[in-house]
Amino acid sequence: MQSAYEIRTAPDAVWNQGVGARSQFITRTYAHLLGAIVAFTAIEMVIFATGAAESIARALLSVPGGWLVVLGGLMVVSWIASRTALTASSAAAQYAALGAFVTAEALIFVPLLFIAGQYYPGVITSAAAITLIGFTGLTAIAFITRKDFSFLGGLLRWGMLCALLAIVGAVIFGFTLGPFFCVAMIALAGAAVLHDTSDVLHRYPHDRHVAASLQLFASIALMLWYVISLLMSSRD
Repeated sequence: MQSAYEIRTAPDAVWNQGVGARSQFITRTYAHLLGAIVAFTAIEMVIFATGAAESIARALLSVPGGWLVVLGGLMVVSWIASRTALTASSAAAQYAALGAFVTAEALIFVPLLFIAGQYYPGVITSAAAITLIGFTGLTAIAFITRKDFSFLGGLLRWGMLCALLAIVGAVIFGFTLGPFFCVAMIALAGAAVLHDTSDVLHRYPHDRHVAASLQLFASIALMLWYVISLLMSSRD
């Protein structure tokens, strides 16, 4: 199995291909990203339409520190997704990872969406719009400037680790992660979008468009989660 370093410096990186190959890779990546978003939405609609959302939400939140456990789950799943995106080589492995990740994210989002839908009308729609605008703007920056944002990788790893430690600390010591934590996580997710889009343009091998879409989806999901959380906290 290739290491992350080997993948990110692969001689067949899309940046080294012709214009046609790069355009095809980018088109495939964002088509799969759109497919992942549609699949995520469809899973959530089925869960809520069948009435399973409340049961799933109660089950996930019934354990001690349940809400923070869900937050930790979101962080861990996002980390696993990023690692998988860097290491999965075969198309089957990439599709399996993308499908598993979208399903896991849909389940993790259920408690947040259930509470937002029950007690904060309009928040989900507003958060989706804000996330879309933010993602589009950051993607445009990466595409227009063509800047290599790989230097953000270390910052993202450090930020994710600090966030996970903060969540664990909140579970153990019982303190609250307030709106400032949400703002910090939105900023971190934004940096992840820049980093991941830069990787799509510069570093992914030409046959890893599914893995690239997975990593982009993970960043969008992280941003959406904390935008919803911030909007909810602003109404309390």
